[in-house]
Amino acid sequence: MPDRPAIWNFLLGRLSLSALPLDNSIVVWTFVVVAIVGAGVVGAITYHRKWGYLWNEWFTSVDHKKLGIMYIVLATVMLLRGFADALLMRSQQAIAFGANMGYLPPHHYDQIFTAHGAIMIFFVAMAYIAGFMNYVMPLQIGARDVAFPFLNNFSFWLTASGVVLFMASLFIGDFSNAGWLGMPPVSELNQSPGPGVDYYIWGLQLAGLGTLLTGINFVVTVLKMRAPGMTLMKMPMFTWTTLCTSGLIVVTFPILTATLLLLSLDRYIGTHFFTNGFGGNVMMYVNLIWIWGHPEVYILILPMFGLYSEIVPTFSGKRLFGYSSMVYATASIMLLSYLVWLHHFFTMGSGADVNSFFALTTMMISIPTGVKIFNWLFTMYRGRVRFTVPMMWTMGFLFTFTLGGMTGVMLSVAPADFLLHNSLFLVAHFHNVIIGGVVFGVFAGINYWFPKAFGFRLDEFWGKLSFWFWQVGFWVAFGPLYVLGLMGVTRRLSHFTDPSLQIWFVIAAFGALLILLGILSFLMQLFVSIRRRDALAVGNDPWGGRTLEWSTSSPPPPYNYAFIPRVYERDAWTDMNKHGYQRPQEGFNDIHMPRNTAAGMVLAGLGTVFGFAMVWYIWWLAALAFVAMIAAGIIHTFNYDRDTHIAARDVAEFELHTGHWEPKARGATA
Repeated sequence: MPDRPAIWNFLLGRLSLSALPLDNSIVVWTFVVVAIVGAGVVGAITYHRKWGYLWNEWFTSVDHKKLGIMYIVLATVMLLRGFADALLMRSQQAIAFGANMGYLPPHHYDQIFTAHGAIMIFFVAMAYIAGFMNYVMPLQIGARDVAFPFLNNFSFWLTASGVVLFMASLFIGDFSNAGWLGMPPVSELNQSPGPGVDYYIWGLQLAGLGTLLTGINFVVTVLKMRAPGMTLMKMPMFTWTTLCTSGLIVVTFPILTATLLLLSLDRYIGTHFFTNGFGGNVMMYVNLIWIWGHPEVYILILPMFGLYSEIVPTFSGKRLFGYSSMVYATASIMLLSYLVWLHHFFTMGSGADVNSFFALTTMMISIPTGVKIFNWLFTMYRGRVRFTVPMMWTMGFLFTFTLGGMTGVMLSVAPADFLLHNSLFLVAHFHNVIIGGVVFGVFAGINYWFPKAFGFRLDEFWGKLSFWFWQVGFWVAFGPLYVLGLMGVTRRLSHFTDPSLQIWFVIAAFGALLILLGILSFLMQLFVSIRRRDALAVGNDPWGGRTLEWSTSSPPPPYNYAFIPRVYERDAWTDMNKHGYQRPQEGFNDIHMPRNTAAGMVLAGLGTVFGFAMVWYIWWLAALAFVAMIAAGIIHTFNYDRDTHIAARDVAEFELHTGHWEPKARGATA
């Protein structure tokens, strides 16, 4: 920078005091609140002397169960951040009409809706599904951990490092205003010279690498570590959807990485991959980002389909109807998800033939989804349906997601899409399927597997209250957007000139407040349940679950299974109960487990420093952090002593005092 000595430019790059948004009162007060809350949390941990416990038992853990819980905690924190952005947008649109420009300047509004979309997809939805898959899948296949435990720890901390960069952009500099997909030319250097797009790029690069490593880890785990007798067609449906989701991750996330790399080359060294001049092509970015982006939608929804396939049989008292068709439908969705990306830009002149092909594939992908919905309905038919909190979220999903899917079929008709594409109708449709499918699934899964993870149920009253606030609030918030979209109101606008539209935005803002009450009810549910955990304590199998994870104690021991079970039927735990298995009294062996390590946190922390340095052009720090990452990775590879063991006497002591039932009569593998 010309107004300061060269040495400071070398040391700090383009970082200066002007990067602090002190003129923005919203950001300043947000920082104050975050600082107070953060100081309170740190103070409480310090007062209770829990830092050592957190470090030894959680931060350095390679236990898939603890990592799954940490993913879910991280996602919940980011849900509060992402929803705060949504409230800002809804309140701005409710008041910004005519001469009243509202309280958010257009450039700040653009940053907020970009951050909202990126956070909700990458750090809320993706983190939640990674948490569920981490916790449940190894238990369902009878494994003691995932195939690569250290890689699992490293993946989590890479996701956390992406969160740190996104959150840093709130208080140091600004964030991207190019939308959650970072579309050129807005994301190119000429139109976005500040650090915002760079925060976006490096935050997603770090988190995306973590997600890719997770996908590889889960594919290997499912294919190579299943219990004896568990063939592919005996796997639980959640494990099937985890496998298909992980396959999608492995294939698609390298595309996202390469796309963001090309965009960063455009910004850092002046290449022209995505510019309109010098041989570049903006449409190449659109194709690449959506070749990743539409399979990403199914990466989000497929695990939830598997989750619903566990909940519906449990609370209907029946086996899942049409298991084989569910498997084939899942595989069909996985394959067809690669053939629909162009419906995101029907309006960009691809031609009638291309539009017709992608319109047909978009309609086709609704068929296996419909198969799943009918199978869930037939599972409930003539069953003993119990309307517990997980089942209520599932019923809400069936209603909400089905209507959202119908609006998706409307958008798959290219001529109709020409009218609706850039309207609020599309915004309503997207939230219809993501909230109705993914968010409802998140709360269903938390309520369903919480007693497995902690040994006590969540409070039913607050859980049902949260469901109804969400269910009603969703339609109040997004129903008006369908109406406005059909009226031709475009998206991404922070101000409107037609005062007759205001009533619809006011209704939508009221719906957002109802959803806020749903989130607060969920937090109250957690608080009340923890306070009443003794009264809400459960046995090993609180719901009567039909899959293998319910055969372990609640919560499970670090090693999951003292004896690896042998599987004979699809409903593995039902089969065990049917044959009257008894708790083993002898034959326990030492169990070798991976040792905790700080290497994942160190590597991801260096990645955060590297990303921050690249955002602010602090080249010496970026080079130093990169070299340190390589060195730390090499040092870790020489750490051969990474195993610990649990003595047989400790295993026997735990098993005999927790009521942990394991198969004995028909064979087990020690």
